[in-house]
Amino acid sequence: MTLHAVSFSWPDGSTALSHVDGSFGSGRTGLVGRNGSGKSTLLKLIAGLLTPTAGHIDTAGDVGYLPQTLTLAAEATVAELLGIHRVLAALRAIESGDADPAHFDVIGDDWDIEARADEALDRLGFSAADLDRRVAELSGGEAVLIAVVGLRLRRTAITLLDEPTNNLDRPTRARLAEMIDDWPGALVVVSHDLELLERMDATAELHDGVLTTFGGPYSEWKAHVDQEQAAAVAAARTAQQTLKTEKRQRVEAETKLARRERTAKKAQRDGGIPRIVAGMLANSAQGSAGAMRTTMDQKVQAAQAALDAADARVRDDDHISLDLPDPAVPRSRRIAEFADGERTVVVQGPERVAVVGPNGAGKSTLIEQMVSGAEPTPGRPRGLLLTERAGFLPQRLDGLDEQASALDNVKTVAPDAEPGLIRNHLARLLLRGAAVDRPVSTLSGGERFRVCLAKLLFADPPSQVLILDEPTNNLDVTSVEQLVDALRAYRGALIVVSHDHPFLSKLGLDTVVELTGDGTLRQRAVLPD
Repeated sequence: MTLHAVSFSWPDGSTALSHVDGSFGSGRTGLVGRNGSGKSTLLKLIAGLLTPTAGHIDTAGDVGYLPQTLTLAAEATVAELLGIHRVLAALRAIESGDADPAHFDVIGDDWDIEARADEALDRLGFSAADLDRRVAELSGGEAVLIAVVGLRLRRTAITLLDEPTNNLDRPTRARLAEMIDDWPGALVVVSHDLELLERMDATAELHDGVLTTFGGPYSEWKAHVDQEQAAAVAAARTAQQTLKTEKRQRVEAETKLARRERTAKKAQRDGGIPRIVAGMLANSAQGSAGAMRTTMDQKVQAAQAALDAADARVRDDDHISLDLPDPAVPRSRRIAEFADGERTVVVQGPERVAVVGPNGAGKSTLIEQMVSGAEPTPGRPRGLLLTERAGFLPQRLDGLDEQASALDNVKTVAPDAEPGLIRNHLARLLLRGAAVDRPVSTLSGGERFRVCLAKLLFADPPSQVLILDEPTNNLDVTSVEQLVDALRAYRGALIVVSHDHPFLSKLGLDTVVELTGDGTLRQRAVLPD
């Protein structure tokens, strides 16, 4: 597929992409770039869900697409996740006696689709009997994996996956990796999962509106970029030093010219040389001085141009800036507890707790039950909050008013805050300008995450416990590092549900609560393998 000067602007006039050129090969390509660079927008344009404001995209065949916000479609069925609902509906209509030719057109060659779906679902622990189940009944990881299997079933020429490993546990990630290793057709994957990006044939980056492609996996691309940046920084330093030298020499030259002019004027006043000779010497000196100034100015301008060119090669990427409030939680304060009937795990003081377990074990359900205060399902573990000052970041990022702006969403938790203060706060999370005023429904997953995070940070008084469900799902690599730094400095309690073990290992955990598939709790000192 090839992009020809593709531009896209939102209805409010803000530009998301401008004159992007580039192409993706027939193999597997990892698409990277900082949050907000336009990766998800680019995939939607290729998938035909958005129309370019200018330019065009050539695709060789049909396109399959896995959206980053898949888990928000709570009412969608498993059949819809698989993308076979229209074919199934046509098959059932024919079976009931409806011989409308349109049904046969929909089915095409897919008369065995239900059998193939049953076989694919069986490998995931489901069956054709689950085709009418809703996404809301599945874990986030189960929904994503079923949707990816559906894309395989459809056998499209081009497949686009936006953060496919979000919500997947380690065994399921391994299963997805196996599918990707022999994926048919062209595959473009947007991800912050470094292990997945290492399986790609090529790495494409969207940076400052420019799409570039490197022939190799993420680690090779990163080494290439780091080497380029080291050379660019060295060139910028050299250019800066050259500019300083040229400016200093310019000042020294002016000083010499001024000294000569004073000497010449003094000689003329003292009558040491005839007036006519003095005039000729003055004219000659002025000409020489002008030529010297022109030469020196040209050297300064050339040095400045060289510095500007060198600086342009040096990246100055923005990163989120987090400064979490201090809730002053005493070490004796009981914050929350988990219980399964046989054992109870207490979160006390500013403890850091990870909640882990396989997809479908009920981790998100447990956290949501704890936050809502609802009664747990009989036979399932219970979570209990012992403080009213709790901030919750849900996995689905669905606690937002989709039609309201980021600014208005944050206002709901800070009604007395001045709009300018809220804008400054959002700017630290890299939500600036028009993005602050656009409907949340138009934001990328990373931008949605930052709106949700802003709502947590604006709580007054500050939360005594932060409860985060898969917080790294929509963040680029650098933003994850920034989040780690902020959470390590946070002085309240922390309860984090995550499959991202490298992220969890950096938080300084006090305990690990493992939720098993049969609904029991295990307390661990370290993360399980």
